[in-house]
Amino acid sequence: MLEWSAYLALALSAFTSASLLPGSSEIVLATLSYKAYPLFALWLVATLANTAGSVLNWWLGGQVHRFADRRWFPASKEQLEKAKQWNDKYGRWSLLMSWLPIVGDPLTVMAGVLKYSLRAFIPLVMLAKGARYAVVLLAADHFLAVGVS
Repeated sequence: MLEWSAYLALALSAFTSASLLPGSSEIVLATLSYKAYPLFALWLVATLANTAGSVLNWWLGGQVHRFADRRWFPASKEQLEKAKQWNDKYGRWSLLMSWLPIVGDPLTVMAGVLKYSLRAFIPLVMLAKGARYAVVLLAADHFLAVGVS
């Protein structure tokens, strides 16, 4: 029997890791992989939830004129400026860097500021987030296989 609460905890952690709330989804994902949950299911839940958190950032970016001065807004003016510079240099392909700490969230916010369509936004972000979680699972599997705990 699967413990749905574990998947829910993973989804919540992955969502908050990509949004304005703090989270550490990689640790939750790696821990659950050690407990013998199906890796594909873990990867899928983490990827979809983290992408959904990025969609929230995209929406917030579209509302930047209303929320930018709020303390809880996920990106500072400096981070938004840095994300804009990345976008000016790389365009929508900069979203492939959305998995990175510090700059990833502002990139997804900036995509909303710049009114990227969700059809362009979601596949690129999902690819980036899914690749990151695949690497986390491969690393966790490797450490489990060699007996590191």
